[in-house]
Amino acid sequence: MHVAVLGASGKGGSEIVKELVARGHTVLGIARKPEAIPSLDGVKAKACDVHDTPALAEAIKCVDAVISAVHFDLTCDELLGAVKQAGVNRLLVMGGAASLKNADGVRLYDAPGFPEEIKPYVIGGIHFLDALKQEQEVDWTFFSPAMLIFVGDRLGPGSFRLGTEELVVDAEGNSKISYADYAIAMVDELEQHNHSRARFTAAY
Repeated sequence: MHVAVLGASGKGGSEIVKELVARGHTVLGIARKPEAIPSLDGVKAKACDVHDTPALAEAIKCVDAVISAVHFDLTCDELLGAVKQAGVNRLLVMGGAASLKNADGVRLYDAPGFPEEIKPYVIGGIHFLDALKQEQEVDWTFFSPAMLIFVGDRLGPGSFRLGTEELVVDAEGNSKISYADYAIAMVDELEQHNHSRARFTAAY
């Protein structure tokens, strides 16, 4: 597939670019600083302001799917507008963990002990997912990471477990995954298409 990765120079986006190329896909990497996008065979780097809907639509009109790894100052309406104008039907979004539920069925954002100081930074992801759930035209997937997503080793397939609405934790109650293994799960979803118009998560 020919895949556009928005935010391709970031920690998550760059690992997704690497994983796509390793599996034989071609990539249109889009970022404000395209020189920071991984320089690999099969990757075309392009500068574009993702908030400029017409410009983004023009940039991605040649792709089969879009993976967004940008921050949620980009609204769902802006992204969906560009995707629809470009005629692309498949959208995968690197989401946040705050909208997942704990074992008691309480959304993490609303659970006791959730840090108040980070709420302003994560609420955008919750609003984004709520808006996506109303979308019936574009085939979307929202991929929430573990509670802790970090720069670390690529442990590979089988190292993590998948979930849907509930935070995945280990025996000690920890929830974490590296960006590299997160990228594996993202590209698996692109290829296998298991969560159409749905959200999923992954953690060790």
